[in-house]
Parts: sequence; C-alpha cells; structure tokens
Amino acid sequence: MPFVVYCLDRPDAGDLRQRTRADHLDYMIAHGDQVAFGGPLQTDDGSRVIGSLMVLSHETRAAIDRFLDAEPYARAGLFAEVRIARLRQMVPENPPGLLIRELERERGAG
Repeated sequence: MPFVVYCLDRPDAGDLRQRTRADHLDYMIAHGDQVAFGGPLQTDDGSRVIGSLMVLSHETRAAIDRFLDAEPYARAGLFAEVRIARLRQMVPENPPGLLIRELERERGAG
C-alpha cells in the first residue's frame, strides 16, 4: 500500500540537510525496494530545497513510522512538518482498467 510522506524543512535548519545528506542517500539506497519514488521539494524557481517528498510502499502506517524513525533527515530533526497519507494509486492504472471501472461505477451511481 503506498503512503505519501510530505516533509517541510525547518526554516532554521541551516546546513543540516547538507550535513546529513550522505547518510540520507545511504538509507534511501538500502531501502530502495520500499520507495516507489521521491525527491527534494524545491521553491517555484528551483533555487532552494524546502523539504522532501516520498511515496513509500508499506502495508501499515506503523511501518511508515518505523521507516521514518530511522531515516537520517527525520532523525536529525530537519523537518518542521511531516504529513503522511495513505494513497490509493489510480494513475498510472494499477491494475489496468481501474479508471474505466471507476468511471462506470460513478456513472451508474448518478
């Protein structure tokens, strides 16, 4: 089950992201099978990193919490805010034909 993890850096974090980046990258490489995708959040002009976004594949919210408890950026206290939400993936379709079935169900309900 995918979970979206949306993290915003503390404004007073200074160079904490850079100091912990190698450990973060090591962790992501070691746990790559659990990460559907992710990357740094940036300002609109791309000039500055403001946080991180990860879509993690775990069965439970408790597993997500354990993943984050060991994640170097989170452990270092980089994030001012962390939001986690379960995601029902529909695009790209998983399984194929999901959107057509959803549309048929929606039209049948109206």
